Amino acid sequence: MDVGTTILNIYHREDLGIQIKHDQSPVTAADLAAHQMLVQGLTCLTPQWPIVSEEDQHSQALASNYPIYWLIDPLDGTQQFIRRNGEFTVNVALIEQGSPSLGLVGIPIQAKLYWGGTGLGSYRTTAITAVPDRLKAVTARNPARVLASKSHLNQATQQFIQNLGETTLLQVGSSIKFLTIAEGDADWYPRLAPTCEWDTAAAQAVLEGAGGCVTQLNGKPLQYGKVDMLNPHFVAHGKVNIKSNLNIP
Repeated sequence: MDVGTTILNIYHREDLGIQIKHDQSPVTAADLAAHQMLVQGLTCLTPQWPIVSEEDQHSQALASNYPIYWLIDPLDGTQQFIRRNGEFTVNVALIEQGSPSLGLVGIPIQAKLYWGGTGLGSYRTTAITAVPDRLKAVTARNPARVLASKSHLNQATQQFIQNLGETTLLQVGSSIKFLTIAEGDADWYPRLAPTCEWDTAAAQAVLEGAGGCVTQLNGKPLQYGKVDMLNPHFVAHGKVNIKSNLNIP
């Protein structure tokens, strides 16, 4: 049984096994089951590389001590999973020297798998796809198609979007936002609210493999392996020219 099937089996139960973690965020039986399956599989595949997971607090200290490691978010979009809207993903990234070199993202409810990285290209397959589809981010359209979180559309994000001019707003949950840009179906995803490294790494790799980019507001790349595992504010985008400094009032 694969990770996506295990998650969906729990998704269709009446009782999702919801608990509250130390940071007051929810975790479900699906998060924990997916964590166990991914850790077992990756350990067998590459026993020499450590695994850092959102669902293993002790593992998170390893990120700053190893040049190569797996970074996983077994179920990104737990709130969406609880709401049963289907907008949740499974995220696995290989981190090398502080950057995601390979990302794999699954959308269980759609039976889709995405993978890719810089220099590798990016691809999508489905349960009925015989040959993987190549993903290509596109040049920003006018009006720009802007993605925002369903849970974190704060004032700073709204101001950033206004500064882009005429836009069409799309609200999507989890790391699907990065994938939507990688598919050429959106242009911008500003994130001016808290995220952790496991929220972004895998989908960032897929987007970059498709020709897109993820940067801090000052134009510098995101760095992985920080002690606190927190990301600065960032902007993900397709093939557009951005200013070297994207700070907003």
